[in-house]
Amino acid sequence: MALFAVPIIALAIRAPWSNTWSTLRTGESLDALRLSLITSLAATAVALALGVPLAWVQARVAYPGKRVVRAVTTLPMVLPPVVGGAALLLAFGRRGVVGPALADVGVHLPFTTGGAILAEAFVAMPFLVLTLEAAFATSDRQLEEAAQMLGAGPWRVFRRVTLPLVRPSLVAGAVLCWARALGEFGATITFAGNLQGRTQTLPLFVYVKLQGADADAAVVLSLVLVAISLAVLIALRDRWLTVP
Repeated sequence: MALFAVPIIALAIRAPWSNTWSTLRTGESLDALRLSLITSLAATAVALALGVPLAWVQARVAYPGKRVVRAVTTLPMVLPPVVGGAALLLAFGRRGVVGPALADVGVHLPFTTGGAILAEAFVAMPFLVLTLEAAFATSDRQLEEAAQMLGAGPWRVFRRVTLPLVRPSLVAGAVLCWARALGEFGATITFAGNLQGRTQTLPLFVYVKLQGADADAAVVLSLVLVAISLAVLIALRDRWLTVP
């Protein structure tokens, strides 16, 4: 317990509480906070668009190579974030595998806000997929079968029956995904860089301040991230404990 509590207590003790508000109101801090909210919410939207169908397929469809797909899907959870960023750069960079094709249609991801969103989605989406996959696998399919017998089509059944059944897990997975995206550092700085107003999210801004001569600002902003993370985990603790 002390191993986890002491660092948080140390942040609170060292925090310049009298300067907290002025630190949070600086232009650089507001830029980093604004960009963090934009990129993390956008990354969560990307994760929902891609992760919900993937979780359903993983839970309901039997196909060759399913275990491999599950392993690849969860790999970003254990992969060093810097390695993930390097992989994204080799895939979507100017000389990457698909980067030149994207550039031909006007899409440039490295060192852009879009790149930061992609990096955060890459790292955070497994939290959503794993949570939803478990929910889809254990939901009551008899209700879906009853809706089909009453004449509802597959999309209507999914939208009106399946999604409401898994809504608690959907919300929990989305919030966990958002919190992970908000705190992402390694993949973002490797793939998107650290450009103020474009890719410098709050974790990157904290790093810059720690490396410079403004450790007080780093402490204050670190506490902001800690508070958000604790609030998410406390609010979702029961749902989190049910995730395999």
